[in-house]
Amino acid sequence: MALVGRALASLAGAQQAWDARGGRERAAILDAVADAFEAATEGFVVRLAREAGKTRMAAIAEVRESVDFCRYYAACARSHFAEALALPSPTGESNALSLHGRGVFACISPWNFPLAIFTGQVAAALAAGNAVVAKPAEQTPLVAAQAVRLLLQAGVPADALHFLPGDGAQVGGRLVADPRVAGVAFT
Repeated sequence: MALVGRALASLAGAQQAWDARGGRERAAILDAVADAFEAATEGFVVRLAREAGKTRMAAIAEVRESVDFCRYYAACARSHFAEALALPSPTGESNALSLHGRGVFACISPWNFPLAIFTGQVAAALAAGNAVVAKPAEQTPLVAAQAVRLLLQAGVPADALHFLPGDGAQVGGRLVADPRVAGVAFT
């Protein structure tokens, strides 16, 4: 499928710019995503009920978990990716440890938690400075599509996050096998 190749080429070209924004900026965007998810709770509840068969309480809990993931990974971005950590120097030289994204991550989520696990995978990879290709479960693409819309509206650049719904073999299999993918997140 040519679409997978084009998405990976685009993401690979954009990852360094996303990583260069730094942990603080990525954290602010993830906090804005959390706010957007909270504001969209009712819409998510309806989608989760219709598409995944969630009860109202289970759907509300899944939205809350998604919000928690965004806030948690925002905090991680601030503490681990905002600035270099000075390391001890027994001989007087200057040593620092700085963390950066690895490249493009493929996030492949399951049908049973189509918002929470999807969001957790994507938020973690973005917080660390990676570009993301998000492939939702075949059974629940509409929930994931709404999540991606909100991620983009909250400030995640469209060139750092691509949404690729589709068949597990046609999309997921190609993503996992492609050498441009620096990491894969499953359940």
